[in-house]
Amino acid sequence: MLTDKPIDVVLLVTDLDRAKRFYGETLQLEVVDENEKVIVFRSGQTRLKASKSTVGTKDEQTQASWRVDDVRAEVEWLRSRGVNPEEYDDDEVTTVDGVADQGDAWVAWITDPDGNVLGIEQSKE
Repeated sequence: MLTDKPIDVVLLVTDLDRAKRFYGETLQLEVVDENEKVIVFRSGQTRLKASKSTVGTKDEQTQASWRVDDVRAEVEWLRSRGVNPEEYDDDEVTTVDGVADQGDAWVAWITDPDGNVLGIEQSKE
């Protein structure tokens, strides 16, 4: 029953105004709804909800990931908006100029002002 239904991503944030500036202004996602507890943004056919939290996220893994055609072009666009991709160099992942080879995909990661890790992923297929 759920296979053909849209799904929303919910990210915890401590400051809705800051989230609105980051997602709405910096990443240029359209605001489709907002109140004192949540701001809803459109991204393609999906929605990203920034939900007010007193503690924010405590998780360090990727909470959401965009599927793109050209990860390097997206990274350059993000940099032009003042958002720098994360750089990693450890046993699990190594990035070169912000992009990691993950076998079947090229992946970059950014972090929002509340510590939510967001992926940008280009399939190699």
